Amino acid sequence: MDYSQFLAMKQEIAILVVFLLVFLYDTFMPKASQKALPAFAAVLTLIATVAGFCSHALFTDGHVVAFAGMYETTPVIAAIKGILNIGVVIVLVQSIKWANGELMIMRRGEFYELLLVTLFGMYLMISARHFLLFIIGLESASLPLAAMVALDKNRYESHEAAVKYMLTAVFSSAVFMMGLSFVYGLTGSLYFENIYFALTGQMNVLLVVAIAFVMAGVGFKLSLVPFHLWTADVYQGAPTSVTSYLSVISKGAAAFAFLVIMAQVFGSLYSQVWEWMLYALIILTITVGNLFAIRQRNMKRFLAFSSISQAGYIMLGVIAFNAMGTAALMYYILVYIFSNLAAFGVIGAIENATGKVGMDDYRGLHKTNPRLSFCMMLAMFSLAGIPPFAGFFSKFFIFTGAINQGSVAIYVLVLIALINTIISLYYYLLVVKAMFISDDECVIPNFKSACSERLGLWVTVAGIIGLGIVSYFYSSLLTLTSDSLMNMYFIG
Repeated sequence: MDYSQFLAMKQEIAILVVFLLVFLYDTFMPKASQKALPAFAAVLTLIATVAGFCSHALFTDGHVVAFAGMYETTPVIAAIKGILNIGVVIVLVQSIKWANGELMIMRRGEFYELLLVTLFGMYLMISARHFLLFIIGLESASLPLAAMVALDKNRYESHEAAVKYMLTAVFSSAVFMMGLSFVYGLTGSLYFENIYFALTGQMNVLLVVAIAFVMAGVGFKLSLVPFHLWTADVYQGAPTSVTSYLSVISKGAAAFAFLVIMAQVFGSLYSQVWEWMLYALIILTITVGNLFAIRQRNMKRFLAFSSISQAGYIMLGVIAFNAMGTAALMYYILVYIFSNLAAFGVIGAIENATGKVGMDDYRGLHKTNPRLSFCMMLAMFSLAGIPPFAGFFSKFFIFTGAINQGSVAIYVLVLIALINTIISLYYYLLVVKAMFISDDECVIPNFKSACSERLGLWVTVAGIIGLGIVSYFYSSLLTLTSDSLMNMYFIG
């Protein structure tokens, strides 16, 4: 075996180095120094993120295949991992106060170690070109998350959420691997490329069932309807820092993995099979997520159904099935990271200070905490797609990428998505109304949030405003995806 192949895994190695350093710090440093562990983990992850971007900017031979074709990295894949890393750094910064609280003193290190393991698994999912490696990444990303959800062991809701997440993860993995067994029976291979060419021209009932099972297995991770029932309970029961990680990083990695599987494994069957399956999933996901979000009064459950709806919009980048759709999906995830983490940053700051997470508790918030109200307002405007904030452009580009596919059905699908955008505008503005228009007495008193919480919010606000003003980000992603070998199996 040529061990030099491991050098192709620069970003994976960087995360493993960060994990080892965090583990050694947590294990051997004296108690007096343990409070610096969250900041230490955040700084190391930031360094790994910058190093990942720089390594692919300096070296032009970005397309590397290793381990007999099981692992692949390209500039697009490196950019995807970098986008996820940006979200991880923000989550780590926002979690510093919570991690240093009394309830987390004994479990502080476990949170960061489990988080880094899940991130490593997500990297493998994105770079895998063989289903064996993909499943290893999938389980590495899923199982530690159950432990993260259960970190707050003094709350019954946290235990319940962990059990629900574990059962859902196990069931979805079983469904996914059942579909893979059918695919292997039809093609005799687990390599993405071999399956792609073996399935070209095939059409039978077993193949349709196999694709449906594979889509269902990944759909659980993405919270696509009807595989979404675990989402609200898990988001509500998990610690807020874990919920923000689940809603953004885990969902983003699953979306990228879904894109790779559908394009590079089942791309030859796009119009015959999975295009119509995905149409139904997108319409159900956007509509059900929006309708149920209107009824929520708990902010974490509210954002859970919001994230379900956002997953439907993200899938429009997959249904576009072209380089523009891929770029739009990447840009959407990047904007979603800043927007959703801004909302969770405010929720986390208020929960850490007062323990309140109800929407009714936010009435009149601008009177006592105007800066937090302003940050939440920007987050809601961006998630709703109101110009000139970044969320408007992310929706615009993902709709444009989908319409560029050109079929009549896609025009109908985008029209339904646009109608749902109006519905989402209503419930996002409910939060803004509670904070700025309600005449009720303010429930949440004035308080000063921690420096780390303010830093996280400043970064997210800068992202929401900056990504909406500067067009360079999307245009560079579009150039990257147009030139990348990642799209070698796209039709047209």
